[in-house]
Amino acid sequence: MHIIFLNPQGNFDQKDSHLTEHADFGGQLVYVKEISKALVEQFPDLKVDIVTRRFKGDGWSSEFEKEISYYPGVSCRLRIVRIPCGNDSFLRKELLWQHIPEWTDNIIRFYRNQLPDYATAHYGDGGYAAVLLKKKTGIPFTFTGHSLGAQKLDKLYKKEPDFNKLDKWYHFSKRIQAERLSLQYADIIITSTDMERYKQYSHPLYHDVVDVEMAEKFAVISPGVNTSLFNQIVDEKDSALFRRIEKKWGETKKPGIILSSRLDDKKNHISAVRAYAESKELQQKASLGIFIRGMKNPYEEVGKLPDKERIILQSIIDEINRYHLREKVFFLDLTSQKELAGAYKYFALKHSVFVLTAFYEPFGLAPIEAGACGLVPVTTKNGGPSDIFKNDMGILIDPADTEDIARGITKALENYEEYADKVIRLVKEKYTWAKTAEGYYRVISNTPGNSTEKEFDLPELDAKELILKYLKSL
Repeated sequence: MHIIFLNPQGNFDQKDSHLTEHADFGGQLVYVKEISKALVEQFPDLKVDIVTRRFKGDGWSSEFEKEISYYPGVSCRLRIVRIPCGNDSFLRKELLWQHIPEWTDNIIRFYRNQLPDYATAHYGDGGYAAVLLKKKTGIPFTFTGHSLGAQKLDKLYKKEPDFNKLDKWYHFSKRIQAERLSLQYADIIITSTDMERYKQYSHPLYHDVVDVEMAEKFAVISPGVNTSLFNQIVDEKDSALFRRIEKKWGETKKPGIILSSRLDDKKNHISAVRAYAESKELQQKASLGIFIRGMKNPYEEVGKLPDKERIILQSIIDEINRYHLREKVFFLDLTSQKELAGAYKYFALKHSVFVLTAFYEPFGLAPIEAGACGLVPVTTKNGGPSDIFKNDMGILIDPADTEDIARGITKALENYEEYADKVIRLVKEKYTWAKTAEGYYRVISNTPGNSTEKEFDLPELDAKELILKYLKSL
């Protein structure tokens, strides 16, 4: 069986050069890569292609120019296939929509008379490509939305109630229509948790194209942890990293309160920083560690960041200065997933906690990666973490309440061993990529072959009228 993973935004390369440091190279790329690897490792009857967009120049890795690449040490039955569309430049995901039809046509040309048997589509742009492929070839597909545009629109609209202004940057009219089509024509919708199914997909902007009560339309398949990377085993590279961190952190001899999400409004870093700043008890118990990539001295280099990231980091720095916390807050520059895992291990040995105060988190892969290394997760109660860490397997907090955040962190620090043991056991039992791949294989194997449903009409990629009607009803 030949499966393709449709993921036009970002890109994939052998060294994961930009993974998680850019909004378009975020967690969904980790998700696609790890499932693809696990599939070919476990099922010798599978051939898997990660299909993404080809581009070059602008300071990006020359690897992204190659039509086909392979991951070192992984079966040659897994390929990265780069298909061009639009111009040669990198395009952020919000600007890809108009090029998806061309991208899809080029995918069909690439495979010619040997079309894949099945597609799995990721995010709205991958979903839209899968819909177009299904219409033209009959290839069935699963859709994994990761996060949906309607929830993002709701949050941003509260801050900026000018839809035209939001639409100009985020292209919600196109994104939400693409998601609607993806939900309507997907053979199976894959969610990470039951909560994601009932909360995300029941939004009024999708209710006429998908019924969350139709169990046969959905499959709940949790993401996993790369346990060969995120574990408690300390190797030579980890030891070298430990020495580097110790030079900065060692004198405090305190546990860490660790923030490692990328600088993004929805991750809500400022509430975690504020909770620490307002709590003398927390400051006595632990130091605050903020992982940030590519900056040796954020206090001096903040001005070099793009506007959105600069505003977030500057607000953190302002809070640190306001409460005179420079001796208690440490920024760590980590340049790879390997270093991230190593840093988690270092702080686990200090009985530290991992904090995620996102306003909403569809799943919450980062907390279980940290948990696999021995950190205790203190996470938002909004979204997937409430499913993952239910029954007191982790500590859930209200991301809008700094007192509740401080309460959760204090509880984690005071009960470190109890919660660390629980989370390590939880990851081993439920959250590995091998189990995720098994779920995908089961779904794909039980879905009929090429669909006869090819002749269906597609509306314009524009949901503006529908969105305006919804916003007016609020």
